[in-house]
Amino acid sequence: MEYNKPALSITDQLAALEQRGLTINDLTAAEQFLNNVSYFRFAAYLRIFEQPDRTFRAGSTFEQVTTLYMFDVELRRLLFAAVQRIEIALRSRVIHQFSLAHGPFWFLDASVATDKRKFAENLATLQRELERSKEDFIKEHTAKYGPTNFPPAWKMLELVSFGCLTKLYMNFADTPARKRIARSFGVAKYEYLESWMKAVNALRNACAHHARVWNRNFPNRPQLPSVLRHEWINVDGIAPTSLYAIICCIAYWLRGIDPQSTFATDLKTLLAKYPTVSPSAMGFVQGWEREPLWQ
Repeated sequence: MEYNKPALSITDQLAALEQRGLTINDLTAAEQFLNNVSYFRFAAYLRIFEQPDRTFRAGSTFEQVTTLYMFDVELRRLLFAAVQRIEIALRSRVIHQFSLAHGPFWFLDASVATDKRKFAENLATLQRELERSKEDFIKEHTAKYGPTNFPPAWKMLELVSFGCLTKLYMNFADTPARKRIARSFGVAKYEYLESWMKAVNALRNACAHHARVWNRNFPNRPQLPSVLRHEWINVDGIAPTSLYAIICCIAYWLRGIDPQSTFATDLKTLLAKYPTVSPSAMGFVQGWEREPLWQ
């Protein structure tokens, strides 16, 4: 099928929304909003206000949708900051534990990889990251040791993405080392932590690309054990593909990094700021705020 829809001016976009039944109380403000946020990005937040025939439910306003959009912006900001802290802590512990056990160049040793094909893929990724790096510490290393020599893990792994770090962890054959890292965060099994890493990485990528996270279903399901070492949740009824499932893992993980983490309080404050946004759309279960994790 050939795509034949024409481009519309912002004025025409707003007129089309009004024709479908959306009330716009301030056209000037609405034009300014769509001048800064593309219609296609904004349309994702319109859908919950639509009826099956794509007209809007009675009483739906442009301002309600922009409020939902701004909530998602602030939620992404909160989650991305949390994920950054997790990523840095995880990177530090992988470098420390794996290098103590197998030396500074363990990532070059195929004998400590469970899957040789994945080992080759990871190594190719590391090579690309090294070649394009402009970091001063890499330039200094290259000047001293030559361009053909990889830096040690404590330099090399500072260049890799959360996704690559996850792949390196999951393909490492030293199970006791992986267990030590998981348990350092209060997670009993490394398999749990691996599932959390994959889920959090998917969320991180959504946040980094400014994608909608409110009411999104995520493909990577974190394992939700019924019991963990520290304050946790009743996992009954939690949808594993929901944002709430990942948020619970983030909150627990942050407590393992810093018992004084304010993430739980910050999340509650954000939800209180937007009382018209329903937490249930993100998979939050009834009474979630009374769970030990959120106290």
